[in-house]
Amino acid sequence: MKYRVCFAFLCCVLTSPLLAAESPTATPTPTPLPLLVIKAAHWIDPVAGTVRENQAILIEGDKVKQAGPAADLTKALAPGTRVIDLGNATVLPGLIDCHTHVTGQPENYYEDIFRKSPIDVATTAHVYARRTLLAGFTTIRNVGADEYTDIALRRAIDAGKIPGPRMLCSAVALGSTGGHADLNGFSPYLDFKLIAPGIANGPEQVREAVRRNVKYGADWIKILASAGVLSEEEAVGAPQYSQEEMKAAVDEAALWGRKVAAHAHGTEAIKMAVRAGVASIEHGSLIDDEGIRLMKEHGTWLVSDIYNDDYILAEYSRLGYPQKIIDKEKLVGRLQRENFRKAFQAGVKCAFGTDAGVYPHGWNAKQFAKLVEWGMTPMQAIQSATTSAADLIGWKTKVGQIAPGYFADLVAVKGDPLKDISVLEKLDFVMKGGAIYKNGLTSDAVTVIE
Repeated sequence: MKYRVCFAFLCCVLTSPLLAAESPTATPTPTPLPLLVIKAAHWIDPVAGTVRENQAILIEGDKVKQAGPAADLTKALAPGTRVIDLGNATVLPGLIDCHTHVTGQPENYYEDIFRKSPIDVATTAHVYARRTLLAGFTTIRNVGADEYTDIALRRAIDAGKIPGPRMLCSAVALGSTGGHADLNGFSPYLDFKLIAPGIANGPEQVREAVRRNVKYGADWIKILASAGVLSEEEAVGAPQYSQEEMKAAVDEAALWGRKVAAHAHGTEAIKMAVRAGVASIEHGSLIDDEGIRLMKEHGTWLVSDIYNDDYILAEYSRLGYPQKIIDKEKLVGRLQRENFRKAFQAGVKCAFGTDAGVYPHGWNAKQFAKLVEWGMTPMQAIQSATTSAADLIGWKTKVGQIAPGYFADLVAVKGDPLKDISVLEKLDFVMKGGAIYKNGLTSDAVTVIE
């Protein structure tokens, strides 16, 4: 009898109007967003490379409708338009990080390997996505995540279930047996079962792995062309794919409308990856003059993560990383910075990418000061994280500037980044797609045009 009562009660509850409206299958009626105007005293325009004074940005829905001098734009606003005045702040386009690992960050070397499952990673990934967004990075290219966790994270963000940046994902990074993508330095009796293995040997396996990543939602393909730093193989820059394997990855990716990013520290691996046709070289630590010439000839982008050497040398011994890994970082850290400066001054195209996840998410902007220290002007550093980054990721008509038709992704800061680039490490205002996620500049009150 009690089961019948419970069943009747359950039927009554599930058919109530209140719960029906909250059920996963219910579709709420969308509410049209009113027009919104953002006013600010200063606007850094990375396209022109100039600062515009007393500007206003008219936003409709998630896009910029109009932008220009405040005196002109606010003359004839439609009734109901909201106006937010950011005062003396400096506004920039939402920032772009072209090299992140947003689904996790190291806590303890051996516990990360032996104690954490993909479920542990998936259940905390949203924390790092939110930190990245609040740091002003409204778009990221995530270049490597196990078990398709970045794809799942992207879907949740796009569905509006959790806050986070726009994501382009590479899913599982592809590498050779015994290389940077493999678990090396441990007993051969250890057996790790992976749903989505990244190990692929020979051109045909590489092609198959590219197809598998595309099947499950990858926007980009990431290959590990050389050895790496934060893994226990002996080398730091030796090639780990043949020329034929790299070319197979590029050609197969192109068939599916994708491009390839190549992790490459070593001199020869960089040149092999460029000749294979990759879109970007990640790290590029040991690039030489011939590699620089090849990158310029092929139009290959350099994404050089020149902040994280500081963090690795300061913290990774405490995190339990083996001394051989610390020694490898000591070998390449300063060379990477010197070669970044050489490549940039020679005219290689450079886009902003931090390797965030090697150090804490939300610290992405710490790289700006290093870019300036090693050869860029503050404006060039900002351009690397806006217009240049948008060009590399293939979204130069969507993000990276404040212009009609672009996503309403804006950040603002009280200081002047062109005088002190480090002010970008602590942004006061963050908007993504017309929605405000952080506002330390104004009260909640807004002016409404009547």
